[in-house]
Amino acid sequence: MELHLQSHHFTHRLPDWRAAALAGLVAGTVFIVMELLVVRFLMYQGAWGSVTMVAAIVLGRDVLTAPAQPAWMVVGVALLVHYALAIVLATLLAALITAFRLDSGYALALGTGIAFGALVYVVNFYGLVRFFPWFNEARSIESLFAHMVFGLMAAGAYKHLERHPPEPM
Repeated sequence: MELHLQSHHFTHRLPDWRAAALAGLVAGTVFIVMELLVVRFLMYQGAWGSVTMVAAIVLGRDVLTAPAQPAWMVVGVALLVHYALAIVLATLLAALITAFRLDSGYALALGTGIAFGALVYVVNFYGLVRFFPWFNEARSIESLFAHMVFGLMAAGAYKHLERHPPEPM
C-alpha cells in the first residue's frame, strides 16, 4: 500500500464549478468595493473613470471621452464585463488549485490565490494593455494590491464553498 500525504502533484480531479463561479462573484464584488474606495479616498477621483475603462472593453474607446450611450448602459456593460471576467478567472484559479491539490489547506490555497492575483495583474497591465491601452493609466501599486486581494478572496471563497465528492473505499 502506497501512502501520499498532502501530495501536490497533478491529478485528474475536476473542480467544483458551482463553487468556482460563486467564488468569482464574491471576489468580484470585493474587488469592486476596494476599487471604488481606493479611487475615491486614496486617489480622490470619481469612480466613473474605472467604470468607463471596463465598459470600453466591449463598447469601444469612444466611451472614454464622450459617452454616446446612456450612463446606465455604460454601468451595466461594465458590471457584466467585470463579473464575467471575475467568474472566468476564479474558475481558472479553481482548476489550478484542484489540479495540483492546492486545496489541501487554507494557507496553501490562499497563497496560491494571492500569487494568481499578482499574475492576473501582470497579464492585464503588461500584456492586454496592448489591446486596451487606456488601462495604462490604472497601473499602480493599489491596483496590484486589489488584484492580489481578488485572488485571495477567490481562493478563500472557493475553498470554503468547495464540495468534495465522497472518497472511494
